[in-house]
Parts: sequence; C-alpha cells; structure tokens
Amino acid sequence: MAQAKINAKMNDKGKFTRTMSMADRSGRLLENLDQIEMRVEAFREEATAMEQERESLVEMIQSIQNSQEMRNICDGEREELSLTASRLMGRALTVHVSVDTIRSGQQEEALKNAIAMIDEIAGKLLEDMEASRRRLQALHAACVTDAPPVPVDQKFQSVVISCALEDQKKIKRRLETLIRNVDNAEKTIKIMDNQTVDHSSLANGK
Repeated sequence: MAQAKINAKMNDKGKFTRTMSMADRSGRLLENLDQIEMRVEAFREEATAMEQERESLVEMIQSIQNSQEMRNICDGEREELSLTASRLMGRALTVHVSVDTIRSGQQEEALKNAIAMIDEIAGKLLEDMEASRRRLQALHAACVTDAPPVPVDQKFQSVVISCALEDQKKIKRRLETLIRNVDNAEKTIKIMDNQTVDHSSLANGK
C-alpha cells in the first residue's frame, strides 16, 4: 500500500523494519506544537498574573504610606514604618515583569488614543477630584459588559473596542486603580478637614 501510515523496508540484515510515513511525522509534530502552545499560553497567563500582583503590591504600599493611620501615630513609630514601607517598595520595584501584546496598526492607534484620554483626566485630578472621578467612572463603564450604574463614555467605548483584548483588560485595571486612588484621597481630605474644624473649635473654647 503506497500510502500506508506504517511502511516496511528491509534493513542490512535482511529483516523488515517499520518506518514512519510523512503523514505520521507531520501529525506528531503538530501534536507537539499543540502541547507547546498550551504551555506558552499558560506561561503568558502566569506572567500576566505576576505583573498584576506587582501592581497590587505597589498600590498597597502606597496606600499605607499615604493613609491617615500613618498620620495618627507618634513620630518615632511613623519613621520606622515609613522606612519599612520604603524598603518594601524598593524591593517590589526591582521585579520587572512584562508581557508584550501583539497588535495591529489599528490596535496600536486605538491604545494610544485610550491612554491619551485617561492621561488627560489623570492630569486634572487635583483641580477637581469629584468631576474627574465622574469622568473616570464613565470611562470605566465603557469597559464593562454589565449595565453600569453610571453614564457610559461612548467615544471612549468605541476606542477601547478597537484595542487588543489584553490591552482592554489593562485599561480597565488602570481605571479601577485611579478611581480607588481618588476615593482614598477624598476620604483623607475629609478627615483632615474634620480635624481642622475640631482644632478650630478647641482653639475657640467650644
């Protein structure tokens, strides 16, 4: 049989041996590549998870450094805790994990536009936190599939849809981080305002 999967031929000693056909070799190589592909995707997912963990750790350290609790302890303890937080931050920043995303020209342009829109709002956070938070929430609403409780920025949504899937996830995470930072900053400002009022009352004997 000319196209049999297993071909037989006689070796130097006059015995028949089996050799793999080209179809068998191709099938085995394809099977190997399929297995490698699964490992590559798992490897990328693990690296992405590590990248997210690094971002989370850095955000947690920053949150502690800027927390009201740090302001309500004595100078000696605050200095010691600040040094510890700075040391942990330095160690966290020594870890560099990067997962590159393969993008088309259109996806590159869409990502550039999305980043520019977010950066514009981030640059105005200190001017008006409440307005900036509303705008960030509108951008974030454009990244979720469930019906959001806030208005959706339609322009931003059309830009995000044109981005690569991995970039869409990163954009969503960045917006969530910015919104948390704004919320934490607003809480800190309210606490400081209340403390200022209390000090004023004490100074006036009330």
